[in-house]
Amino acid sequence: MPEPTKTTRRDFLSGKSAVEALGDALGPPLQPLPLPKTVGAQAGSHLLSVSREAMACLFEVVFDAADYRDKTEAAVAALELLVPLEEQLTVYRETGEVVQINRRAAESPVEVEAGLFELLQRAVALSEATGGAFEITAGRLSKVWGFYRRQGQMPAREEVAVALATVGSRHLQLDASRRTVQFLEPGLELNLGAIGKGYALDRVADAIQAGGINDFLLHGGNSSVLARGGRISDFRFQISDLNAESPQSEIPNLKSEIPSWTVGLRHPLQPDVRLAEFELSNQALGTSGSGTQFFHHQGKRYGHILDPRSGWPAEQMLSATVIAPTAEQADALSTALYVLGLEAARAFCEQHAEISALLVTAAPQAGGTVLHPLNLADDRWQQLA
Repeated sequence: MPEPTKTTRRDFLSGKSAVEALGDALGPPLQPLPLPKTVGAQAGSHLLSVSREAMACLFEVVFDAADYRDKTEAAVAALELLVPLEEQLTVYRETGEVVQINRRAAESPVEVEAGLFELLQRAVALSEATGGAFEITAGRLSKVWGFYRRQGQMPAREEVAVALATVGSRHLQLDASRRTVQFLEPGLELNLGAIGKGYALDRVADAIQAGGINDFLLHGGNSSVLARGGRISDFRFQISDLNAESPQSEIPNLKSEIPSWTVGLRHPLQPDVRLAEFELSNQALGTSGSGTQFFHHQGKRYGHILDPRSGWPAEQMLSATVIAPTAEQADALSTALYVLGLEAARAFCEQHAEISALLVTAAPQAGGTVLHPLNLADDRWQQLA
């Protein structure tokens, strides 16, 4: 395959077509994470793409150049918000606000920026709503299993038990009057990896809309997508937790019949196969699976999505895809439903009509899958494989 050219900010500002822009965006992999490819628009579509790298992946917004002339600068400016957001949320930089909280909050209350404090409040509420299947306090547990640095390893059971004792939102004391957070359990560590990217997408999407673009598709790393408005077109975007490539020629040339954005889901076991499609309008979609982060120990596979209730990897699902009103919810709940398993996830969706999901489990035959749609209207999705 020939070496793709790198897309520059100047390319976008000069009004490149979506075919050129999205094609150029398929650059070499980022380190340390592989950079997934995006399936772009069909020829002559007038879609424009603006992108930037952040949080070890590519963030990209796509919109119609004909409808939103002279709005590329607004999209560029909105994506610049990712710089301070990444600095705030990351646990990999000593200057990050979350790192500072982890360092100081066990000793005394730490004052937190307003947006981050509200995010922590919502994360605690999600933990309660999912019975602890979603947790932002499992940072130490991730380190014990080696997934903090993407180097999975089998820990001793004693190590898991010690780390598990620090996990739980009950150990977080949030004081809204002073906007402070304090850890009630020494050793607790926050990690916003399962919700931070969705939060960033919501913030960037609000800025894009404030800049005058009301119809757009925004994604972060191909596993989190947010759609505002819609577009009647043959545009197809493919989402996957696998960070795998899929030839554009294999994508069906179908058309949406309502103003929406079409998002495709890759097969969790066959990266070159498109499993399903969803129609999104003013919704977000997140998908979770352990297709890229796992290790084998004594013949057994261990994935990176940990059950914060037991301290061990969740293993009932192949993937969990959630459609929700916000990207923050979609990201967090895709992890939570993956951890909960089929029956508990079904019960959760029965109690939350605003949440839709497609859960994929293994079939009895080797390599087979079973799809479980929850709260998904028939006219908003279709199975392809």
